[in-house]
Amino acid sequence: MAGKLERKVVLLSGGKVDYFAKANPDLLFYEMAMQATKEAVAGIGLKPKEFRALMKEKGAVIITHFADHFAGQLLGEALARDYIGLNPVESYRVVGGGCTGGLGVQSAIEKVASGRQDIALAVGYEKMSEVDTFQGNEFIAHASCTVTDLPQGGFYPLYYAAMAQAYMDTFVGHTVSGEELRDAFDKIAVLMRNNAQYNRRAQTCRENPYATPTTSGFIGVEDVPKSAIVATPSYRLDCCLMTDGASALIVASEDLAKEFTDQPILVTGVGNGTDSMRTGERARTTGGLVKEDLLLPHELADPELVKRYQTLEYPGLHSFRAGRWAAKKAYAMAGITENPLEYFDLIEIHDAFVISVIQTMEDLGMIPYGYASSLFTGLPLNKQGQVPINPKIGGKNGVYVNPSGGLIGQMHAVGATGNTQAVDVIWQMKGMIEEKYGHAELQIPRVEKALFHSHAGTGSDITVTTVEKGW
Repeated sequence: MAGKLERKVVLLSGGKVDYFAKANPDLLFYEMAMQATKEAVAGIGLKPKEFRALMKEKGAVIITHFADHFAGQLLGEALARDYIGLNPVESYRVVGGGCTGGLGVQSAIEKVASGRQDIALAVGYEKMSEVDTFQGNEFIAHASCTVTDLPQGGFYPLYYAAMAQAYMDTFVGHTVSGEELRDAFDKIAVLMRNNAQYNRRAQTCRENPYATPTTSGFIGVEDVPKSAIVATPSYRLDCCLMTDGASALIVASEDLAKEFTDQPILVTGVGNGTDSMRTGERARTTGGLVKEDLLLPHELADPELVKRYQTLEYPGLHSFRAGRWAAKKAYAMAGITENPLEYFDLIEIHDAFVISVIQTMEDLGMIPYGYASSLFTGLPLNKQGQVPINPKIGGKNGVYVNPSGGLIGQMHAVGATGNTQAVDVIWQMKGMIEEKYGHAELQIPRVEKALFHSHAGTGSDITVTTVEKGW
């Protein structure tokens, strides 16, 4: 099941648009893509002409954006490639809903791993402000089934509200109380939003010149219910952002990477999982984790946990089978057998809604199903109702989760999101956070092993990529 990369691949450099924003009237989508690419290229010490020559000789370009609707431009990837100046070069677009950026990064990795190219540029963008918020939500909702789901009011806040309710129906009263789960939701929302206040590029950062007064600045737990219900049980502050933005990532073969860095970040595991688009068609199998061979090695080593999972309906709506599948494949490729909560120093995960953080921590095997809220309820509060900035989740041997602010705090420019998470990991591992975010508070002291995770829809497509320091 593990698969393998035919040769070692290195994450070389990353770049982002200067500022993620609800609306950035100053940049067209291909200008955002150029801004991100220029930063990534500068990170390997090449001039634009030198990089273009290298790409034409040995490279490929993977461009990702989610919806042509937003920018009103079909084949926008060609315009982005043209503007960056990468012709003629091998190139194509990858798309997969909210997982678009993550799939693009993995496609770039696979280009190099196969030996077909020695270097690849993955560029992701989205220009979502060309339409109003309602229209934007409707466009995104077209990534659900337009025959059976969308006509029933299928906007994504409603889907995630239904999943939150399914999670409560499954686990409240058994592994967690309703109060504990809501406490975890509030603290996750505060954690992501307030981490972003130390990331000057983040959409909600008060230092961002494009930030809006109603969606920027620090919050406390009491602000979450005050932000009004979007779809029970989700409040506005429980939800991710619509964003204008772009990011870019450069990957290379190990041999070529040696010409540009003495700090290689090696790709160790790549996993991609899928599930049915229509959530109503997903398996609801008693003991599904066991029957479908989805247990991870550290879980199989716990007989009591295996026994419990034999009675748990899985996945239903409370979990993402695609996420567990992707994680299992990536871990197997990387040779990870221990508890990933203790193995990784840093994870950047797709927190579209606070419930998806709970679901994803469990699908990644960080903690048994039904218990992820306990990772967050223990976070202390100050007098302003705020959790600590960038705390380690899960105690002394735990993991840092979304120092960037994630989708709730930093951005969700859909085609760029999974790509941006990879860039954040690169900057963390190279100790560049103060330089890139404008603040040192979010810099993790030492990152040896990390994971980034990208997610589409209600879990129809999910990627998990693991990396480690090569120096």
